[in-house]
Amino acid sequence: MFIPETERQIVAAKDDYLVDTLIEMGLVTNEQLDSIRSEADSTGEGVIDTLVAKKVVRAADVAQARAAQAGAEFVNLSDMRLTDDVIKAVPRHIAKRFNVIPVFKDVNGIKIALTDPTDLDTLDGLQHALNTHIDVLVATQDDIEGALARYYGAKDDSVGKMIQDITEGEVEIGQFGVAGGEEDGTVVEADAPIIKLVNTLIVEAFKMRASDIHLEPMSKVFRVRYRIDGVLHEMKGPPKRLQASIISRLKIQSNMSIAERRIPQDGRIQASVGGKTIDLRVSCLPTNHGESIVMRILDKEGLRLGLPELGFFTDDQQTFERLIGLPDGILLVTGPTGSGKTTTLYSCLNFINRPDRKIITVEDPVEYQLGGINQVQVSEIIGFTFAAALRAMLRQSPNVIMLGEIRDLETATIAINASLTGHLVFSTLHTNDAPSAVTRLIDIGVKPFLVASSTRALMAQRLVRKVCRRCAEPYLPTDVELRALSIDPNSMGDAKFKRGKGCTECSKTGHRGRFGIFEVFVIDDEARKLIYDKVASSVLRSRAREMGMRTLREDGARKVLAGLTTPEEVIRATVGDVE
Repeated sequence: MFIPETERQIVAAKDDYLVDTLIEMGLVTNEQLDSIRSEADSTGEGVIDTLVAKKVVRAADVAQARAAQAGAEFVNLSDMRLTDDVIKAVPRHIAKRFNVIPVFKDVNGIKIALTDPTDLDTLDGLQHALNTHIDVLVATQDDIEGALARYYGAKDDSVGKMIQDITEGEVEIGQFGVAGGEEDGTVVEADAPIIKLVNTLIVEAFKMRASDIHLEPMSKVFRVRYRIDGVLHEMKGPPKRLQASIISRLKIQSNMSIAERRIPQDGRIQASVGGKTIDLRVSCLPTNHGESIVMRILDKEGLRLGLPELGFFTDDQQTFERLIGLPDGILLVTGPTGSGKTTTLYSCLNFINRPDRKIITVEDPVEYQLGGINQVQVSEIIGFTFAAALRAMLRQSPNVIMLGEIRDLETATIAINASLTGHLVFSTLHTNDAPSAVTRLIDIGVKPFLVASSTRALMAQRLVRKVCRRCAEPYLPTDVELRALSIDPNSMGDAKFKRGKGCTECSKTGHRGRFGIFEVFVIDDEARKLIYDKVASSVLRSRAREMGMRTLREDGARKVLAGLTTPEEVIRATVGDVE
């Protein structure tokens, strides 16, 4: 890009002033500066840009130097939580246009964070646009971009724009009465903008990699939260007066009754986002202040994971591949709700899905459509239960059966009998660890000899967040963390402890994406004898440990040593996994 000579001279002069300040602060030496200047001259880049690119100084150091030059205060926006009143003081289009964030507001004016306090054009423009006294604070560019995304939405924040369009009074929200004088919030005049707003809420959640959208009516606000990597993040919500219209629109889209607001309802929405087809499983629950809507986003294309992407290390992956290649028996995946059990089972089915195998699944509901697999959805209303579906599917001569969940004795008995008659059966149970699955099956009434003879392996799993690759940096864990993970400081070898410092890609969280930690218990002859004798799960667990089973925390510790996640994540996910 061509830069006019006059502008180049201004940039160089600003760089010189900043360099002098960095030297005074002891952040740059004259020896470093000489080599950087020659490199900057050869590449045509500024001295400051080259210093940052070469990691001689940090962007935060440069921002602090700018603040010192201007006699302004440097602020770390990622450590601050700004109130709605402060954010409303600077409209979205002004904040985006001038690349600034309001930090404090009182009767005397507004304190605003920007990157360059000497940029007179920006200061004059802000003064004119806001018509109030402005005090300048200095922050890094990454911090400002992150704050803009958090408080005003992403760069293409069409949700914020839609909300702004509707709340500025350009559209009236109409309602009509129903029998008894009640109002159900159906949109009349504002139908088109509400439709756009609802659709855009879904699109923005998908772009941010959210797994759930939570629309929660509170006493004075209509709260919107996205669950990203297992953690809920609050978004800028629509005004309370749009609550009834938004909920009605979602109920219409998901084929629910808009006249019924007293009982829970379930539905589905199918949408196309950026050429991708996604399903949304919608749940509506009446609460004190209105109906709460939760939408689970099911990305069909994002599901197609291989076993390494699930988080398996090579040794566990080889064991698991051998197990799911067996001709018969039952494999159970255990863990609490939201621990990734269904994703693991689908990935197993993808791995063994071949033309010479007939695979049938029984689910409630069918979450993902899988090519080449027969999927059956149960319906309790018409009496088509798990047990009924399982009996019917056995007459279809399948090789592999996936049962969404073992819930009762009848279902468990049919599944186990199927595994004993030449079928490979996958299913899930809600237990905390792998050996407890045996106790759970016996507790619901399955005979111990049936459990012992049919079960091939039990696997418990949890999900932990990955360290963001873009902002990952080495660090040394505390003694407390090492003790919690049973890591000997003297035998860490070439451990690669890493954590994310926070960047725009991970929304300043330091984490991006999730993977599993696993506890795989392969049943051998001695374990079968213990199951037959109805021993306590603690005895069975001790036997599993003798066979070499790694606990969830031990598997997590391996992944911490490899720099894939942090000790805090593993400790949080395995808080009950203590010997």
